[in-house]
Amino acid sequence: MARESEFLALDDAALRAVVGPHSRHIALIEDAYKVLVEAPGGGVTINGSTRDRAQAKRVIQTLAERADTGAVITEADVRTALGAAATRPRDGQGTVAPNAVALPVGRRGAIAPKTAAQANYLDMLSKCELTFGVGPAGTGKTFLAAAYGASLLRRGQVDRLVITRPAVEAGEKLGFLPGDLNEKVDPYLAPIWEALNDILGPDDVRRRRDKGEIEAAPIAFMRGRTLAHAFIIVDEAQNTSRLQMKMVLTRLGEGARMVVTGDPSQIDLLNPRDSGLRHALRILKDVKGVAIQTFQAQDVVRHAMVERIVRAYDADAAAQRPAADLEDPDA
Repeated sequence: MARESEFLALDDAALRAVVGPHSRHIALIEDAYKVLVEAPGGGVTINGSTRDRAQAKRVIQTLAERADTGAVITEADVRTALGAAATRPRDGQGTVAPNAVALPVGRRGAIAPKTAAQANYLDMLSKCELTFGVGPAGTGKTFLAAAYGASLLRRGQVDRLVITRPAVEAGEKLGFLPGDLNEKVDPYLAPIWEALNDILGPDDVRRRRDKGEIEAAPIAFMRGRTLAHAFIIVDEAQNTSRLQMKMVLTRLGEGARMVVTGDPSQIDLLNPRDSGLRHALRILKDVKGVAIQTFQAQDVVRHAMVERIVRAYDADAAAQRPAADLEDPDA
């Protein structure tokens, strides 16, 4: 098959993003397709067969469009773009729309969705009072929830960002831990603090916590409260009981929004059938104002190994599911 060259013009910012540190992004594209990509200046030259050039060009254009939004391009973005190009249907569904929501709150640039599922998730967060984001680790469901909440807080659209989760699997027995409430709870919320520190910066997060604009508490401490004009993140919700889930969902007050995140395949409760997340997904799926975004293995945006691990576990779970369904009719 004949190999030809094609030049794709890019501005300086997009070119740097496409090339990547030490040309790592270009190397990933060359490894995925039988192409040679060079950056002579003003753009890139793609050498390869017609089909391979077209696929590589599609990936490069996707990365360039993301860079134009101000997003920082990482190797995870490149892998996601490669996966999307390989699986995109003929009608174009399954790719991230060019006008997808981007959140201008990141310290290193705007935060933009990396997959179609992430784009749909951000759209749900902007339109619905209650959104569920469920799926495997590494899909960005908690990070994007924190980013969206931070953007609302910065724009003054909510007064507080409230973060809660089951503090101890199947329990919440915090009394034996040293320190005050924050010191007891913070270790369990480490992923969210890492996300907020990355988005807002540690100093801003600390200042807002001191002012009460960012609040963290175990689910047990939500009882009896009404959360008005707040954005509430319920994380690791698969480990809430049905009673806990009902209690926290009914904390919504005037001008408040809530996002519930979790992985139904990672339930740590002694009785998995008591999971409040699984129950809520089943009974609330058709309720007005409620949206559910389900992430899959292909939406993993961490290390490529994470996606492979998730797929292996999904395959094992699917193989065992018929027997489990017979034992658990309420699954």
